[in-house]
Amino acid sequence: MPAHPEFVAQFDAALRGGALPAGLTARDATEVERRFAVYRNNVAVSLTEALAARFPVIRRLVGAEFFAPLARLYAEAERPRSPILAEWGDGFGAFLDGFPPLSGYPYLGDVARIEYARGRAFHAADAPPVDPLALISADPEKVRLALHPSLLLLRLAHPAVSIWARNQPEGEGLPLAKGPQTALILRDAAFQVQVRALEAGDAALVTALMAGDPLAAAALAGQEAEAGHDPQPLLVWLMQAGAITDARE
Repeated sequence: MPAHPEFVAQFDAALRGGALPAGLTARDATEVERRFAVYRNNVAVSLTEALAARFPVIRRLVGAEFFAPLARLYAEAERPRSPILAEWGDGFGAFLDGFPPLSGYPYLGDVARIEYARGRAFHAADAPPVDPLALISADPEKVRLALHPSLLLLRLAHPAVSIWARNQPEGEGLPLAKGPQTALILRDAAFQVQVRALEAGDAALVTALMAGDPLAAAALAGQEAEAGHDPQPLLVWLMQAGAITDARE
């Protein structure tokens, strides 16, 4: 038998269609190739199904028949690095960006980034919401708001939020935005993963809060990014979603 690292490398190469690694046996030696071929196919099917479960909108947009070989190509290019398949797929957006047959659909990579971020948000750590009384008495010039670990901000080159939304149940009638979008993704108090498109002011506000800026400075950043920006609607929504977890001066 080869050393373990060498065997792992040979085993992975065999899964990709290469020669079988040394040391594989069966009761009937003539069955080794056939039995490994079954295993190889099971791995390919399992990875394809895992990717389809993680990226259902991409599968819907390209079609099931196209998605299956696409997923196999991605699995060849980027193997899971953890036995937790929910962590796999972080590079799928970049893979779609550089996949020549899909060059006419440049928004697909951003849609995939939304879907992967939703999975990260769903599995993020828990954190209890802040007591609203802590905000009432806080000095906005000094108070800093901590946001829920699930909250993510994606700056996207395409209207991917609206494309994702139109491919949700009962979403076909939703309007299709134009140009880049910024997505806010979080797991709310009801354990639902929300995807919300932010205008420039709200995006600047959240970016400043995530950087640890005081509330007043974050509100000013929002006003500088968007004339007349009012931070209150988004802050109320974040509070209702349980996404503000601390308020300290």
